[in-house]
Amino acid sequence: MRGRQVTGWLSKVFELNPAGINWPRAVMFVDVALVPLVVFWTIGHEQYLLSALFGLVFAGLADPGGGYGRRASHNAVFGLTGAGVTALGFGIGGVAWGWLVLASFSVTLVAGLTVAFGVRRFVDALLLNVWFVVALAVAFSFHQHPRLVSHTWAQVVAWAGGAALWIAVTFAAWLVCGRQDRPQPIAELPGDTSRRKLTGPLIMFALIRALTMGGTVALAFGLNLSHGYWLPIAAFVAMKPDLEQGMLVAVQRLSGALIGAVVAALLLLLPTSAHGLRLFAVDRGLEVVALFLLMHGVAIRFWNYALYCAVIAAAVLILVDLPQPSDYAAEGYRVLWTLCGVAIGLLVMFLAGLLAKRTAKAPPA
Repeated sequence: MRGRQVTGWLSKVFELNPAGINWPRAVMFVDVALVPLVVFWTIGHEQYLLSALFGLVFAGLADPGGGYGRRASHNAVFGLTGAGVTALGFGIGGVAWGWLVLASFSVTLVAGLTVAFGVRRFVDALLLNVWFVVALAVAFSFHQHPRLVSHTWAQVVAWAGGAALWIAVTFAAWLVCGRQDRPQPIAELPGDTSRRKLTGPLIMFALIRALTMGGTVALAFGLNLSHGYWLPIAAFVAMKPDLEQGMLVAVQRLSGALIGAVVAALLLLLPTSAHGLRLFAVDRGLEVVALFLLMHGVAIRFWNYALYCAVIAAAVLILVDLPQPSDYAAEGYRVLWTLCGVAIGLLVMFLAGLLAKRTAKAPPA
């Protein structure tokens, strides 16, 4: 009986929605993403590829559609804001861990409170929040290995270049389509910009998420854990953007994060025994693998959420840790901190849900 319940629950977690797959969108993404990939391969500065890819992808996700003037201005503001977040993340990557905790707490809190300006702007802020956590992890890993040279200004330019590339692509599409208004590229994302009142539960939930991010960053960087930045990344992935999402989504996030971490850990073992020209070829091959994982993530976002989380987590973790030496101990730490981060995120969501229920049951004053 219990086995049937487990099987039934797993079937719900990995249930496929045939109407949710979108290969044309994924092909469009990989066509555009090949531009920064080839550019950074040509100039020999692959350490800036991740910033360019995130700038490109997140600008596409934040695109509101409509008239080109509105789209260009919105994407330009988003790109400039993202450039500031990039500068902050890479600028403080090598400073004392207390500043990293303060910055993580502040960015996450501000992102959570932007829901007051509409769900659309909250989604944009959440995207930038994700990028800040990743940028902080990448910057910290660069500072741990002096042989890897990374300039903050160059990372900012790479991010801005990715966002500008999306603006250029939308301009070309606008001309080809006869200068007509275009729909939102990711139609499934919310487009509501109506303002909402910041209620007590919303503020409390934003504060809880911010405290969680600050705590996981303190554990990862304060204790100088080996590959510890996987801890806050996993915690952020596991935490739901709001309290309305149910247990099914939480389990899908958990499953996806764990699957993605295991896949990334196994793939990162490939360069372990490679040297010289072979190591260069393997690293470039893994960058292509990460790019195609992102492409599949774009395609299956609404096909199955657990598999989407898995491929996105695997791609990001590969690109974050690709410049770092890898061995079996490193892979063990990566998976361990992923498990811990996901557990922390789910525990926080469980406690926040209990708090919300208690608040709802409390009699009015």
